[in-house]
Amino acid sequence: MSAEQNKAGRPFVVMVKPVGSACNMRCSYCYYLNAPGSSPCGRMSKETLEQLIRGYIQAAEGPVVSFTWHGGEPTLASLAFYREAVSLQKKYLPAGWECWNSLQTNGLALDDEWCDFLAGAGFDVGVSLDGTRAVHDAFRADLRGGETYERVLGAVRRLQARGIQPDLLCTVTSEAARRGPEIYRALRDLGTGWMQFIPIVVRTADSVTPESVTPELYGRFLQDVFAQWVFHDMGRTEVQLFSETALALSGREPNLCWLRKACGHVPVVEKDGGIYACDHFVRPEYRIGSLAEDGLGAAVDGSRMTAFGAAKQASLTAHCRACPWLDLCGGACPKDRFALSPEGEAGQYYLCAGLEAYFAYAVPLLKEAMRLSAQRKTPQDIMTALIQRERGRFRGVSRNDPCPCGSGRKFKSCCQRLCP
Repeated sequence: MSAEQNKAGRPFVVMVKPVGSACNMRCSYCYYLNAPGSSPCGRMSKETLEQLIRGYIQAAEGPVVSFTWHGGEPTLASLAFYREAVSLQKKYLPAGWECWNSLQTNGLALDDEWCDFLAGAGFDVGVSLDGTRAVHDAFRADLRGGETYERVLGAVRRLQARGIQPDLLCTVTSEAARRGPEIYRALRDLGTGWMQFIPIVVRTADSVTPESVTPELYGRFLQDVFAQWVFHDMGRTEVQLFSETALALSGREPNLCWLRKACGHVPVVEKDGGIYACDHFVRPEYRIGSLAEDGLGAAVDGSRMTAFGAAKQASLTAHCRACPWLDLCGGACPKDRFALSPEGEAGQYYLCAGLEAYFAYAVPLLKEAMRLSAQRKTPQDIMTALIQRERGRFRGVSRNDPCPCGSGRKFKSCCQRLCP
């Protein structure tokens, strides 16, 4: 198959799983360890790695080709594996093109040698860190059940010493959701400048696990974190969801896959070369091809991936279709569409009420911030104006008065905590 024949007809970013679900931690909420299409044994062969890199570069639009190395724990593939990957990228890159590499890691293996390599090869790095020591160590244990917070924190510091400011990935569990301001400040104070929050929802036969966040707690967490950011840290710290919301408000397509209208632009390549539609759907029925038999471009353009992507909008509930926030959330992630809508229709996004609470609070403030930014106001001037705006909105409201937001609750039990 020629390079032109293998060119994909749509832009996409590959998530590579070089060791499948193998990991050196046992996080209590991990969704991937027992994924039917993955395995915790073995590593991607050199032949498969070369097929991946050659095929991806041939299928990509260019001139930048983005590789996201994920897991499990991708550092278990070994440092030599990534040196080989970078060498193969250079071998197959056309003149004037470049590769962007991002490593998503739990940080346990990032010693000086690893950090030297990542800095020298220009890798971006995402490190999973659940905010505070207490919350992190409650859920993210090593294989012996030991605490990991200090070791992960050490990895962040080693990366920073080499000029890499890692993206901090923090899960939102039922416990974390009750400590939004505390967790946000702990991550902010590490000074990396970027963080993202990933809600934990793990289904059981008839409900969700205890560590899963509820819709109400998720909405409260997002509101609490947004209030900390919008009144204190605009311009010096970025939070992924807030940036993506602003992007959608400006009329552009979000980068974050679960906020898009259609799925299917982030396929997964497993260590055996199997290609799957999505990280959350590494199951036989969502296998869209393989590197050896189909080629990456053909698999991404194939009927299975097309059907998977289109199903996101086709399966929306009537409640979603009528929702004023649909253009901002895209219907959210299909993996968590197992709740009933307020009208009793199946297939509602489980955390929908939480997102609605976040949008109702954050969007007016974001719109005002964007308006002031267009007038070339500084971040400090914008924050000052927003603080004055919010204080004016709540002026004269006492603790036991009905909350001005219309929730029906008393001010002290509702928005008082958000007033700057």
